[in-house]
Amino acid sequence: MIKNIFSILMVLALAFTFNACEDPEDAFSPVNPDLAVDAVIGTASSSQSILVGAERQLSLAMNELVVISEIASDNYTNTQTFFNQFLDNLAIDATDNDIDDTQFDIHRLRELALVGRDVIAPGDETSTPEQIAEFNFFIGMSSLLFGENFTSVPGEPGGPVLDAATHLNAAVASFEAAIAGTTDVATITSANLGAARAHYRLGNSAQAVQFSNAAIASDPAFVRFADFDATNGPTNAMQDAIFDRGTFDDLQPLPRLDFLDPKYNGSNATVELGVPILKIEEAHLIIIEAAIAAGDLAGAQQTMRDVIGLVATRPTATFNDAAEGRSQDFPGSRPDTATVVVAAASGDMARAGLVLDRNDGEVTVPVVSGTSVTVPMVDAIANAEEALEMLYLMRQEIFIAEGRRMADLGIRFVTSDVEFRINPNVSPSDIIPVIPGFISSIATELDAFEFDAAAGTATMMHNLNRIIVDNRTSDLVAPFE
Repeated sequence: MIKNIFSILMVLALAFTFNACEDPEDAFSPVNPDLAVDAVIGTASSSQSILVGAERQLSLAMNELVVISEIASDNYTNTQTFFNQFLDNLAIDATDNDIDDTQFDIHRLRELALVGRDVIAPGDETSTPEQIAEFNFFIGMSSLLFGENFTSVPGEPGGPVLDAATHLNAAVASFEAAIAGTTDVATITSANLGAARAHYRLGNSAQAVQFSNAAIASDPAFVRFADFDATNGPTNAMQDAIFDRGTFDDLQPLPRLDFLDPKYNGSNATVELGVPILKIEEAHLIIIEAAIAAGDLAGAQQTMRDVIGLVATRPTATFNDAAEGRSQDFPGSRPDTATVVVAAASGDMARAGLVLDRNDGEVTVPVVSGTSVTVPMVDAIANAEEALEMLYLMRQEIFIAEGRRMADLGIRFVTSDVEFRINPNVSPSDIIPVIPGFISSIATELDAFEFDAAAGTATMMHNLNRIIVDNRTSDLVAPFE
């Protein structure tokens, strides 16, 4: 079985090496005569083998996307040269190799799932409706990742460029096909959450809530990971960036998020933690935002309390993180003791408990979801604006290191220069990033803060959650407003 999986993946890897958007019908026309089509098509269990490859490809795509989108957000600043050096200041360019790699890994996910559904499964007498549904799920994920993170990208080999809304609607269609085609609870819950996410970005409040409620009813504690493997690969690139490289610790979190880092922390070199790609917290957060938009402040507050309770049930990890080196090459430049209090912006109340003391024994960090929002904070909400700001703080904290914050800020990557050069459908406008004016005006200050070590205070230069609220009528943020 392992040999069969490896052979199939090698065929696919060769097929997609030079053109990630290659037509799935042509993907099994290898030049090497030793690689026979019959070795894959028509063999028993080939559908399951391709599904294993799709899971792996999703992990590869998330590896590319998560690191660069976290750098482009206010969650992390990159302090070394091992990872992307441009995105901290939102220098988003079509020639950026990281953006190119991200786009093509998502393309590969789509093409692999299409091959599985349309080529492999029909010739596999052991294929099942559940496997077809999973192929549709992976196709939906590729469309969702494009719709959330890119301005516009082709949806098929050499095809026309599709805008984000078209990709999101395609994602909904694929997720609905997955739901209709299976009785498997994990696939149904995954697809419901995926459809809720797509409708959320489209601003479709009623549909987003509908799919969110369906997901909660299906599995109220659900989480699906992109998995990694220290022995056989791929390894978790974000874990590399925030933990495994030790004293380099390339990506440093915003001080108000210090207590959540490092989310991925291996107890030894053989442990690679998975990245949550879909979790039930999202359904509740969507319901909260819809309630706020509808004027149901009390309902939003109650669901916030429910989310706080849910997050409290999620696992944590306790470990020694003394090598963290918060100050790195600039001693005293970053808070690294638990006595430091942190303010979201100048004039805001400073809060304790957001910074961990990593030089005083072990620390405990959430590995699925965490939040600093408490029930008394929720109870004190006075109006819709305060509720929305708290919601976006919860989203920032709960989704940290999952590649989600950039989309909340309204920032989108571009079609890659490689695609621009080989696909005549790509126009110059497709390689221009989307950066809201209220973000581009402070692009060099997203991660900025003032730290007074003597006073034990850290103050963020900008509270981006409040900036989202202040600009909530923009089409680029706060989809339900």
